[in-house]
Amino acid sequence: MTASLLLRDVRPFGAAATDILIENSRIARIAPAIAAPGVAVEEGRGEIVVPGLVEAHTHLDKNLLGLPWYVNEVGPNLLDKIDNERMNKKRLDIEPARQSARQAVRASVFGATHIRSHVDVDTEHGLWGIEGVMATRDAWRDIVDIELVAFPQSGLLRRPGTLEVMDAAMKAGCEVVGGLDPCGIDRDPKGHLDAIFGLCQRYGKPLDIHLHEPGEMGAFSLDLIIERTRALGMKGKVAISHAFCLGTPDPALVDPLIEQVAALDIAIVTTAPASRPVPAVKRMLAAGIRIAAGSDGIRDTWNPYGNGDMLERAVLVGLRNNLRRDDEVRLALDTCTVEGAKLMEVADYGLAEGCAADLLILPGETLAEAVVNRSPNRRVLKRGRIVARDGVPLRPAT
Repeated sequence: MTASLLLRDVRPFGAAATDILIENSRIARIAPAIAAPGVAVEEGRGEIVVPGLVEAHTHLDKNLLGLPWYVNEVGPNLLDKIDNERMNKKRLDIEPARQSARQAVRASVFGATHIRSHVDVDTEHGLWGIEGVMATRDAWRDIVDIELVAFPQSGLLRRPGTLEVMDAAMKAGCEVVGGLDPCGIDRDPKGHLDAIFGLCQRYGKPLDIHLHEPGEMGAFSLDLIIERTRALGMKGKVAISHAFCLGTPDPALVDPLIEQVAALDIAIVTTAPASRPVPAVKRMLAAGIRIAAGSDGIRDTWNPYGNGDMLERAVLVGLRNNLRRDDEVRLALDTCTVEGAKLMEVADYGLAEGCAADLLILPGETLAEAVVNRSPNRRVLKRGRIVARDGVPLRPAT
């Protein structure tokens, strides 16, 4: 049981002003002029309220927040970045529990109430990252819900023994099985997909696989993923992160894939990068495909960019997809809210009576203005309790 709270004079998604009564961590009533004697009141001042932001793809164990500036001189290839990071984690003191807490609290201050984090699993560091992020998940569950993906960042088959560590990560309590570029990294698409789908079957868990592979190579891998999803009865339990191949400007290649992805309810997660072809948000939504958004890695050995603000990510999604109208800006925000919640299968998410009171209050005349302006003057509620106000967390990370 938690104390009740009355949000007075707020505008759901920028609509007409109303009140929201929160009881026992849930939205009990939405109506104008609610009478609730004795209940604490938070004055909304006519500001906009939306459901909590959802960070659907990040790497909490990798960031360098609070550490000395890292001079990035890494080679251009994906394997250059992978090997460099693995070799330098301990030298740079990227301690997973501390660093993941720093990023999680920062994301919460911006309004995130749910995070899906891919966490590195490899033969060099074992479960170090998993144990660290699990410690953060447990210590900070009052401000944000964290879901862990066991992620073979260094490759699965190219480094023998990794599959056994992945198995141990699932036994330890990871919620999702991860995978990575079956052709481009492991160069054994059948072996890689057999292994990760096998883990899904063994533990009854969903799959979220990084698929950076472009063009025909990516289409080939995606077709194999589709084939296994269908054969193993995993409809609605598979997500493809990045899915650059679906941004290929070749309808003959892409259209059949989109049709099958939609039919099997395979979700897509985008980071809206400027440098790669990406799945088009409107195209995915029109096909009935869940498409969520994430920050990917921020301030790490891969790149110096990113701050964990999912409103900023909504802006990047909008820019990358040429979403200009106000209703289109709402679609960009949806990738960082409701679509992310669908991906993570968050129960009782939303802005309706009976939903969990995970909310973000922020200023703006319209919803589109609030998204674009990204005011720091935000109030964040987790389970009906204010956990951050105007950029200051209830409990800062060290």
